[in-house]
Amino acid sequence: MTDIPECPQCDSEYVYLDGNMYVCPECAHEWSISVTVENAEHENTFKGANGNTLNDGDAVTVIKDLKVKGSSLVVKVGTKVKNIRLVDDDHDIDCKISGIGAMQLKSEFVRKV
Repeated sequence: MTDIPECPQCDSEYVYLDGNMYVCPECAHEWSISVTVENAEHENTFKGANGNTLNDGDAVTVIKDLKVKGSSLVVKVGTKVKNIRLVDDDHDIDCKISGIGAMQLKSEFVRKV
């Protein structure tokens, strides 16, 4: 059986192949097979501020002051964060920062150590 992906808009599993296009019958979204192949190649590739590829367990440093939402705390420039975990969410990195606790960071604000 072919490996047909779920719809990127509504996550429907009822997608079907029509020529060289995938079609979702639930939301009427259509997309090319080549777009799916390109997305699969770029999936889970996280890059830091300098363009270095980040991996789970890496150590990174913060490149600018980051305010913590709902608090008066600030993550200062140069703060080293060890043992990061990459996630596919609105923020790319889950980590623990000493003195602050569990945090979510975007990869564009860190660089690999």
